[in-house]
Amino acid sequence: MWWWEKDVEETKHYYDYLSYVFFAWATCVALSLKFAYAPYGRYSRRGWGCLIPGRVAWLVQELPSVVVPILVLLLTPCPRASHWRNQVAVGLFLLHYFQRTFVFPLMIKGGKPTPLFPFVVAFFFCVLNGYLQAGHLLNVADLDSGSSLRFYAGIVIFITGMGINLHSDHILRSLRKPGEEGYKIPYGGMFRFISGANFFGEALEWIGFAVLTGTLPAAAFAYFTACNVGPRACHHHRWYQDKFEDYPKDRKAFIPFLL
Repeated sequence: MWWWEKDVEETKHYYDYLSYVFFAWATCVALSLKFAYAPYGRYSRRGWGCLIPGRVAWLVQELPSVVVPILVLLLTPCPRASHWRNQVAVGLFLLHYFQRTFVFPLMIKGGKPTPLFPFVVAFFFCVLNGYLQAGHLLNVADLDSGSSLRFYAGIVIFITGMGINLHSDHILRSLRKPGEEGYKIPYGGMFRFISGANFFGEALEWIGFAVLTGTLPAAAFAYFTACNVGPRACHHHRWYQDKFEDYPKDRKAFIPFLL
């Protein structure tokens, strides 16, 4: 018997179990990043496998987040697919990952290659997360019974976070003129307050996603995102402080005015 042939309650427990796995995995990620920098981007280094061109790595590792939800829609019953709130939630998920998969890589300027190990981990995460979020939303989640205020507030938070993320990425890309290499201090937007403005925007997106859905899988995803990008924002903050003597003293790492 396939999992989708089970009753709704059994299927819900199945997704709950995967969500708890994500919570545990995220906690391990956060703890490991207290002692070591993730080996990609400016921290890319030998010892983590062969190097993959940055654009190729981004496209391939993020692609499952688009493909897997489509496969879930085609290969499983999807009794919740006709409910408009569920459609909105899945649509926002796909909107983010369409941009990250097909638009963001094309806009990378001089990105560093990605070692094989973090590439494989990111690919595996996108497969599991695409399956968890889309499968739960299309087969189990009852968003119609949730608060309308929470649903619309979550959409506002998600869109705000995505706007911050996209604007921050634009600022970072604009730092280098054609042919230039090296790093510069970013200014403007949320960079006025924090070093990891792009990371803050991404975390805010998935907090909004968790708010609008009110589901355990979405909460697990939001927690995982914070555990992954939060330490990286702190690493960037310390890196900027060490590299630039004139780095703004009042700028925080990840959360405006707090952290």
